[in-house]
Amino acid sequence: MTDPISPKALDQLAEVAVRVGLNLQEGQDLVITAPVEALPLVRRITAAAYRAGAGVVTPILSDPEITLARFENANDASFDKAADWLYAGMAEAYNNNAARLAIVGDDPMLLAEQDPEKVARAGKANSLAYKPALEKIANFDINWTIVSYPTAAWAGRVFPDLPEDEAVGKLAEALFSASRVLDQDPVANWSNHNGTLRSRTAWLNAQRFDALHFTGPGTDLTVGLAEDHEWHGGASTATNGVTCNPNIPTEEVFTTPHSARVDGVVRSTKPLSHQGSLIDEIEVRFEAGKIVEAKASKGEAVLLKLLDTDEGASRLGEVALVPHSSPISQSGVLFYNTLYDENAACHIALGQCYSKCFLNGGDLSSEEIAARGGNSSMIHVDWMIGSAEIDIDGIRDDGTRVPVFRKGEWA
Repeated sequence: MTDPISPKALDQLAEVAVRVGLNLQEGQDLVITAPVEALPLVRRITAAAYRAGAGVVTPILSDPEITLARFENANDASFDKAADWLYAGMAEAYNNNAARLAIVGDDPMLLAEQDPEKVARAGKANSLAYKPALEKIANFDINWTIVSYPTAAWAGRVFPDLPEDEAVGKLAEALFSASRVLDQDPVANWSNHNGTLRSRTAWLNAQRFDALHFTGPGTDLTVGLAEDHEWHGGASTATNGVTCNPNIPTEEVFTTPHSARVDGVVRSTKPLSHQGSLIDEIEVRFEAGKIVEAKASKGEAVLLKLLDTDEGASRLGEVALVPHSSPISQSGVLFYNTLYDENAACHIALGQCYSKCFLNGGDLSSEEIAARGGNSSMIHVDWMIGSAEIDIDGIRDDGTRVPVFRKGEWA
């Protein structure tokens, strides 16, 4: 039987992950997290990492049946606990300059039938335990990246009407195409793509907008931008000096909103898959940076629990611009996975901001970032607000308006 997942494409994705995504350095350790079904890619990435001179590669694998076993069998107190020791070890590894690679591919609806309160409690405990490690990533102290693997469960969600092999093959092709690894020279392809994203961030940084104004069906939202904000996209240099691509694929340019200067209403344009639950048709209202009203047609209880994670969970940590003509958008595939769906549309993120999205962000303390409007939270959750019907204006300090997007495209 023909393998629905091309071994050659997996080899190329592994090389891109190590050479472009991570730009792994000689002697650098690597921590990999992945679903157990992604072992074929984990093995290839491990081999590519050692060829690149890695010190020690440590994979940490998850299994959906084991995850479900907890929700179906654990006592109530279990859902307020997390593996603190594991995340402390990961944070220590990052403190020692280990690189981080996450392979995503979990069933986006794995926990959809579980008690949303238990899902929220477990998520909150996990976020709290993970925060020391997350801060090293959010502050861009190390080189890190995310790639994906087409698991059968994920493929079944995306293409529910196809036999398993066909669904996996179709998802694999979509993932590899979006990740730009199907060309003869994927590394060169990524170099060209990064150049395009650099030109967009250069234009935005030259404008020095005070705010962005989003308008469209159900959306009239003004997003104030943090003081000394800086736009990024594609390849960026971490504070350890390594230039990497944190997301593969990526089509976005992004920066930090001001946590107290977001006002208006906004409606999601794609479903959000969060911790195994689907949240659809989100509608929220912001006042002075904080969400004061929120509803969703599906998964509303999960959304409200998410917003209650901590003080910063109902404020924004990121705003990102993606044209409707992006390859992921034009594929017409709804991936039920933020890594892909966020690169199909403009989006905002609840929670933690990225310190790198400030001028000289690597030299700023957490207090200095907060003083400039940067948000702090245990979570960072992106959701999509862009479409072919969205217009965006940049607003300067003097009130001058500059077209940025018209009908979902760069103006």
